[in-house]
Amino acid sequence: MLEVLSQSQLIVAALVITAAYFVRGLAGFGSGLIAIPLLALMLPLTVAVPVIVLLDYLASSSHGIRHSERIQWRDLLPLLPFSFVGVVVAIYLFSRVDAVLLSKGLGVFVILFAVYTLSGLAPRHNGGRLWAIPAGGFGGLIGTLFGTGGPFYVIYLKLRGLEKSDFRATFAMIFLLDGAVRLVGYLFSGFYNLDSLLFVAISVPLMMIGMYLGGHVHANISQLAFQRTISVLLIGSGIALLLK
Repeated sequence: MLEVLSQSQLIVAALVITAAYFVRGLAGFGSGLIAIPLLALMLPLTVAVPVIVLLDYLASSSHGIRHSERIQWRDLLPLLPFSFVGVVVAIYLFSRVDAVLLSKGLGVFVILFAVYTLSGLAPRHNGGRLWAIPAGGFGGLIGTLFGTGGPFYVIYLKLRGLEKSDFRATFAMIFLLDGAVRLVGYLFSGFYNLDSLLFVAISVPLMMIGMYLGGHVHANISQLAFQRTISVLLIGSGIALLLK
């Protein structure tokens, strides 16, 4: 896999991964939304998605374990059955749907999510646990197909009105649980090999650097400006995928 990338593409891939996990360090999520559309311009989704999902799993492990006392299990558990169903359906589609069609689908998804973010719409903190049905189902499905199911879990947890620390710990544990099912599915479907695992091993230091900087560096722009910048980047990468 690494052999098919030019030296300049390898540098770009390293910068993309570092930037993606810088965003995750700042916001607690978003690494897949940044990394996968940009990596998909150079690599097949069947390579990029399993690699980033494994990196996300490693990132979530440390955060979820360190803050386990803040996990809100009453809000998390209703998600899991529907998330697992979404993962199983997605694994079936992932190995059978045309790679170009998957790439176009990812492009449409990230553009729609970016437009939603730019619109300023936000869920109110009064949603019941029945929202776990669509959030879990789509989170598992989209997360497995595109590695970007986080927005559905974010919307659900915001509807539940979780405090910031509870939100981050619960979100990390969601990824530990549904991520484990995804990783097993990718493994038994043949999406991991020595090349992809080497890519992951090389990316781990970049992930750690990005998350450290994101967690400790104070940005000089407001949260709103930061979100708008990320949304514009997503729209650009989504358009690039549609034109690819």
